Amino acid sequence: MFAFIGRHRGEYGIEFLCRQYGVSKSGYYASQRRAPSARAEANHTLLQRIECIHRRSHGTYGSPRVVQALRKEGLAANKKRVARLMRTAGLKGRVVKVTRRAPGVHRFFEATDNLRVATAPPTAPNQQWVGDVTYLKANGRPCFLAVIMDVYSRRIVGWAVGLDRTVNLTALAMRRAIRNRGPAQALIFHSDRGIEYAAYRYRAILTQYGIRPSMNRPRYCQDNAHMESFFHTMKTEWIRGRTFASFAELEAALTAYIRFYNHYRLHSGIDYCTPEEYERLMA
Repeated sequence: MFAFIGRHRGEYGIEFLCRQYGVSKSGYYASQRRAPSARAEANHTLLQRIECIHRRSHGTYGSPRVVQALRKEGLAANKKRVARLMRTAGLKGRVVKVTRRAPGVHRFFEATDNLRVATAPPTAPNQQWVGDVTYLKANGRPCFLAVIMDVYSRRIVGWAVGLDRTVNLTALAMRRAIRNRGPAQALIFHSDRGIEYAAYRYRAILTQYGIRPSMNRPRYCQDNAHMESFFHTMKTEWIRGRTFASFAELEAALTAYIRFYNHYRLHSGIDYCTPEEYERLMA
């Protein structure tokens, strides 16, 4: 109570606040002269670390990921305590409802099976990749982002952003992923049934490098859940609530986020490691 009065004394006045909460002015001033308790000092020190972690996450971490980051630093903080301190300091992660796109089903593409259904989860990098395209805006104009993720570590291995949603965009993202990773034969690449992934030119790239194509089953958009999850996370943490005055500004923001996502962001699906850290630890 005295701490609350102290924070708001300039806004309302000591006399008003003390009367409002039924405490004496002498009691308030006596509390100000007392040295902070050991618990208060510990909370202050912990809050400093919390603020640092929250700032390092670009304001995206909520209390669960802050707790995991503290544990990586050797601080075993109680989950409720961290949540309470963050709430008191006005710190919270970005949580925004994102409308998900439901990809259309085209009979022409139904000949491609979902190879991941009958395949065990990957046990190493470059066994299963997934890809998708999402819609963004820059200066009021539509833009499109094509992304390829390695399912094993959740690492973004290739991406491209452009003004048109064509095979040129998805092919560029795939060529960048191949250049970055040099995958071995028998890699599975899974996508939805978008025309950009079924184009002959795109299939020719996969054939050239021995990559096996896989697509969502009709009416099963959740088959590509890893990419849906990435786009949801990216838009929640980085895109929603922001405007981009130019295509170059949007591209720079995406570059910064994907670097953050691969090298700094903790992922609950891989034991709260970063993708880069997970690949290094599991090598």
